[in-house]
Amino acid sequence: MVDLRGVIHTITPGDHYSPRTGSAVPTVVHGLAAAALRAGDPRHAVVVDDSTYQPRYDSAEVLEYRGIARPTVRQQRLDMLRARLGRARRATLDYFEPIAARLEREPPAVVIAHNAPLMPHLLGHTDHDVVLYMHNQLLRTYARSEIAGALSSVKRIVCVSDALATETRALLPRVLRDRVRVVENAVDTTQFRPSLDPRPAGPLRVLFVGRVIADKGADVLLRAAAEFRADEITVRVVGSQGFDPHAVLSAHETELRRLAARMAPSVEFLPFTLRPDVPNLYRQSDVLVVPSRWPEPSGLTIGEGMATGLPVIASAVGGIPQVVGDAGVLVPPDDPIALAAALRRLLESTDERTRLGLAARARSETRSWDWAWGNLRAVLDAL
Repeated sequence: MVDLRGVIHTITPGDHYSPRTGSAVPTVVHGLAAAALRAGDPRHAVVVDDSTYQPRYDSAEVLEYRGIARPTVRQQRLDMLRARLGRARRATLDYFEPIAARLEREPPAVVIAHNAPLMPHLLGHTDHDVVLYMHNQLLRTYARSEIAGALSSVKRIVCVSDALATETRALLPRVLRDRVRVVENAVDTTQFRPSLDPRPAGPLRVLFVGRVIADKGADVLLRAAAEFRADEITVRVVGSQGFDPHAVLSAHETELRRLAARMAPSVEFLPFTLRPDVPNLYRQSDVLVVPSRWPEPSGLTIGEGMATGLPVIASAVGGIPQVVGDAGVLVPPDDPIALAAALRRLLESTDERTRLGLAARARSETRSWDWAWGNLRAVLDAL
């Protein structure tokens, strides 16, 4: 039971448990840990590389360790070859071993291993109960025999959407399939809330927030926006390839700027923005567009936009429809014509924007982190 044993989260080595980053896994851990405190449950802990960003979120006790360098591309390829030959992924195991070593010093606990399918194996000799928490599809490169060995001791496999859970069960050996559970992502409805200021006159303000990589589809938005006049819409693209606002532009980011230069509507590019500054960017917008190409298991930015009362247009792929529900507009992925048509409908109907914005806020209020922690707590209590 959770009330008798502590809860310890592990995040990817080198990731930051800090409000300075918008990385998905730390955002989820912080949301769940803060909700546990509000519910009167014991304070969670999180295992964090000592070289990562300060300040840290104060929602969980930080257990520091000294990490090692991320495996090189060559080492990752060798690991995949080893796996095909039925051997251990040596470089990956070495990368996660410092986390396991740090946990060996802790009393028996429920260890929630975020995006770390090898953690149950590394902790198999301990008294910890390990739960694999899957934010993405992690198992496509694993053979069933390797999955069976790595996850033989896992207590539960938590997926962030029904779509991810369905795909995961298909990849698992039969003996592990009944260990899969779904705990959907949530949103901080206090931090992300509608603006009280009247909307200024002018073009429709369209927002993209996320990593600026091809999978996220910002170029699809720009191609759709090219169908509009300058007095109809503006576009703001917030994000960078990674989490460094000062990094050199990638080839994809450079191409986006070339696209924007040929368009009539104004396009503003803002690099990666610190987490505390993000809510105001939503409140300064009229529509959020999430044009992902890849089957995102669950989009945190969708929930943030909805909580801000924005109508959301998003790709009908992966777990996105489950997040949007009936409170947004879904379009086919990688289809700028369909996206432009959806934007046109919202541009021409203030009533429809208002209806969707109210529905989005109402849906987000039922999907707070308190709700998500209650769902996860039920999973953990049944261990």
